[in-house]
Amino acid sequence: MRSGRVLLVTGASRGIGAATALQAAARGYFVCVNSRQSVEAASSVVDKIRERGGEGFAVQADIGREEDVARLFEAIDAQEGSLVGVVNNAGELAPASRLEDMDCARWEAIFRTNVIGNLYCTKAAVSRMSLRLGGAGGSIVNVSSAASRTGSPNEYVDYAASKGAIDSLTIGVAREVAEDGIRVNGVRPEFIRTGIHAGRGDPHRIERLQDALPMRRGGEPDEVAAAILWLLSEEASYVTGSFIDMAGGL
Repeated sequence: MRSGRVLLVTGASRGIGAATALQAAARGYFVCVNSRQSVEAASSVVDKIRERGGEGFAVQADIGREEDVARLFEAIDAQEGSLVGVVNNAGELAPASRLEDMDCARWEAIFRTNVIGNLYCTKAAVSRMSLRLGGAGGSIVNVSSAASRTGSPNEYVDYAASKGAIDSLTIGVAREVAEDGIRVNGVRPEFIRTGIHAGRGDPHRIERLQDALPMRRGGEPDEVAAAILWLLSEEASYVTGSFIDMAGGL
């Protein structure tokens, strides 16, 4: 029987997003697997969810485009049940570079997805989940990064800045909607074994840097997903405006 608890995971065709979607479905959520481009990969995640006895559906949408976000949430509204949670996971990262070698187009692309996209999705989610607006409450988890604390010099200062904005949004929105029955929290992963760095020309980044970490290893997407699912759950019912740092002790 289909669950009435709909959960949106953005950027869920691979990595942390896919791991979160799979774990969420195993816990009884009806999962909306969002992707910007990889329709086939998102459908594959849904197939895995169903093979394991869960329920989900895929929606292609670029969260950096307001009209795409409207269509994404219309697709959610058309499903049985109601939205109870959102994982703002989709993110944009460019190849490692020093600031003086970056251009405005790169900055705009990163902030369009990482910050504006988060705002679009969070606004749409709050309008549906807020007790004040007739909703039943819910939970939002933002996937930030340890780069928001370290600044990621000589590599990704623009990405780090976008994640710093996400940290501020997490705290501010959490305090704004707490009385509306919505909790907003974040995870700050780094050095996680996903394909994001390989896709940006640095496939061995974790192996190169992991010995400098207190735990001396990279993390796995499933480890981050488990923290996200805890923040979504009633076990974290008195937690809002908080973060779980997941960077091997950094």
